[in-house]
Amino acid sequence: MSLISTHLAPRMVLSEKVNQLMEWASKRSVIRMNGDKFRRLVKAPPRNYSVIVMFTALQPHRQCVVCKQADEEYQILANSWRYSSAFTNKIFFAMVDFDEGSDVFQMLNMNSAPTFINFPAKGKPKRGDTYELQVRGFAAEQLARWVADRTDVSIRVIRPPNYAGPLMLGLLLAVIGGLVYLRGSNLDFLYNKTGWAFAALCFVLAMTSGQMWNHIRGPPYAHKNPHTGQVNYIHGSSQAQFVAETHIVLLFNGGVTLGMVLLHEAATSDMDVGKRKIMCIAGIGLVVLFFSWLLSVFRSKYHGYPYRKWVDTSFKVSTLKSFLKEVVRWLIPTED
Repeated sequence: MSLISTHLAPRMVLSEKVNQLMEWASKRSVIRMNGDKFRRLVKAPPRNYSVIVMFTALQPHRQCVVCKQADEEYQILANSWRYSSAFTNKIFFAMVDFDEGSDVFQMLNMNSAPTFINFPAKGKPKRGDTYELQVRGFAAEQLARWVADRTDVSIRVIRPPNYAGPLMLGLLLAVIGGLVYLRGSNLDFLYNKTGWAFAALCFVLAMTSGQMWNHIRGPPYAHKNPHTGQVNYIHGSSQAQFVAETHIVLLFNGGVTLGMVLLHEAATSDMDVGKRKIMCIAGIGLVVLFFSWLLSVFRSKYHGYPYRKWVDTSFKVSTLKSFLKEVVRWLIPTED
């Protein structure tokens, strides 16, 4: 009898753990854990289930904006799994907040948040069980792919209805319809080349700055170092970016474009020579300034970038003045 009891004891412990997790999961898709719960249900064997744990810092005084954004996507992923027809006890989603389980952070030598780790059913987490947040972003779809790769559990992400897109589209169509109705007798504005060119330029600037990448990957807006408090707006890797980084690149590209437009107008317009010279100098200044800043961003991300030496070169004031003078003389010849 003692041998049977000894043999069945681990199974009973395992069944109790699974039942406890299933009970909590039925009430909340993401199970909140403190140090004691984490050690008993995640770290301690036996375990025949995987646990995806998000280590975060959601308290307002922590001022972790990225944590809140990642938590929203994590909740979407967990809810998609909890309310799917394929839901089983093979995998659970949990969360450890720093203010509720700081001892867990110390135990795992963790000094940043948010962090996602998969604790597999057998053995200890390996290198691939830590989610590469800076590379993949925290969109629920990206997390689902990582979960499928680590646990063989496929989760179809189902997002709550978002009426903002259809509402904005309806508003846009209503504005266009109103303009057509009010100006039904004169639709020349539809053939305005400047308007269409401006719309196309805005679209090109948005795409070349990486807005589509943000939409697909869902990266954080920026990254704040929890120790120093320093905020990074430019990602250090060439394989990832922040949302703020795309806004910066968009601004720089726009500045270069505006400079080129001014140069074109200076060379082709019918204004007097003095105004054309001013426009030409302003255009060259915008191109040189914003293009230099743009290359500095590339240099910080792509080490060894071929234009790095050009970016590092400091122009002398006299050389720059001579350069601008020659360009102005070439574009706008002085009248005799």
